[in-house]
Amino acid sequence: MKLCTECGEPVDDHGLQCPFCFHQTKRLDGRWAFAPELAEHNEGFEAEYFPRLAQLEARNFWFRSRNRLVIWALLRYFPEAQSFMEIGCGTGFVLSGIQKCLPKVDLWGSEIFSAGLSFAAQRLPGVELFQMDARRIPFRDEFDVVGAFDVLEHIKEDAEVLTQMYQATKKGGGIVITVPHHPFLWSASDDFARHARRYKTRELSNKVRKAGFEILRITSFVSFLLPLLVVSRFKQRLSKQEFEPSSEFNINSALNIALEKILDVERTLIRAGLSFPAGGSLLLVGRRN
Repeated sequence: MKLCTECGEPVDDHGLQCPFCFHQTKRLDGRWAFAPELAEHNEGFEAEYFPRLAQLEARNFWFRSRNRLVIWALLRYFPEAQSFMEIGCGTGFVLSGIQKCLPKVDLWGSEIFSAGLSFAAQRLPGVELFQMDARRIPFRDEFDVVGAFDVLEHIKEDAEVLTQMYQATKKGGGIVITVPHHPFLWSASDDFARHARRYKTRELSNKVRKAGFEILRITSFVSFLLPLLVVSRFKQRLSKQEFEPSSEFNINSALNIALEKILDVERTLIRAGLSFPAGGSLLLVGRRN
């Protein structure tokens, strides 16, 4: 069910004009825009990062490994899902991986920046894309699964977003979330990425439960690489040189392949039931009962 972003009442699927307050949903670049006032700039991210991300994601070990973990979680915990919406889909890299592995699932992608949707549209033929503020999701009981992959940490009102995700999810459906783990790993990389926080396990768990979800699985990942990450972050803090944002991703191809293989082993253990207490990131799967 689609909702009016002004008054919260149900609206028609086609024209998206509210019959109660007569608010008309706008379109930007041919797509529905539910928060057009935020489509070009807001404090949580910079739209100018999208071209760099679009070039980086497909070949970088971290993005590739995260995709495989997300797809496994969907298959493992929501094998009957027929619809999936990603919040903050960016350039569409995660959705493109899901589309290849789960071609029968009806996919939707939202992004607060209209610029990101232009990149996503190139990767995602046939996927419904729209501009949206995650703090005001205009759907109720609509999707089997809602995902947010390294998005919540950009939003100060993360608890509000989780409540909105609960509203948008069907009963029996759920959420799949990834976020950066451990506040002690905070560095210039987090500042550059406009993060509002890095999460403790208990903090994320409490917020998800308070929103109404039952937690099915929570585990760290990028755990085997945590020592390297700690060294890298502390070197950033001690360095007197100007921070270079791409330094953590500009690695040679041989090392990139080796790190990806290490995370493949880690993912195998997660699939076998092992949950890691520490790592660079957190994966959480929750269900709406």
